[in-house]
Amino acid sequence: METMNVNELMVPVDEFPRISHSATFMEAVSALETAQEKFLSGESKQRILLVVDDQKKVIGKISPIDLFVGLETNYAKVNSEETIKRHGLKYIWKSMQEDYRLWENPFKDLCRKAADVRIRDFYKSPSGGQMVKADDPLAKCFHLFVMHRHDSLFVTQGDEIIGLLRFSDVYQSVSDSMKACGI
Repeated sequence: METMNVNELMVPVDEFPRISHSATFMEAVSALETAQEKFLSGESKQRILLVVDDQKKVIGKISPIDLFVGLETNYAKVNSEETIKRHGLKYIWKSMQEDYRLWENPFKDLCRKAADVRIRDFYKSPSGGQMVKADDPLAKCFHLFVMHRHDSLFVTQGDEIIGLLRFSDVYQSVSDSMKACGI
């Protein structure tokens, strides 16, 4: 395990379903449901839905939790670091709800949102803490998985996303290595 690199466990982007960043909220709901159904039936090995730009370049991913961000668009206004500094940890959630009116009317105009809101309006681009290079050692990934609690990391080559390293695959590899010890 100590000598393994990311490219030995990553899954190439070609193996994932994709959706355009200009797709609607409802199209995202439908695509996620389809990906889940295909995964559960064994028809597909992946249920992570990648987001692509107009040039078909992978620019991120979308999950069901991202859809909640799409329902409550005020999350885009939240700067958690600023809020923590300003209000302190004890009152952070109450303060954020009051300041940004979070979840006051998340389902208001739900049908309009489903048709008008686009994925590009609420998906998050991968951060530095969610990106690794194909030739990085797995040890670097362990740190990122633990510290940032990501379920997968984007694997890059140059400035292009070429795959994903899923926590489930890393865990399986670690588990297999431990079992091979014969303890």
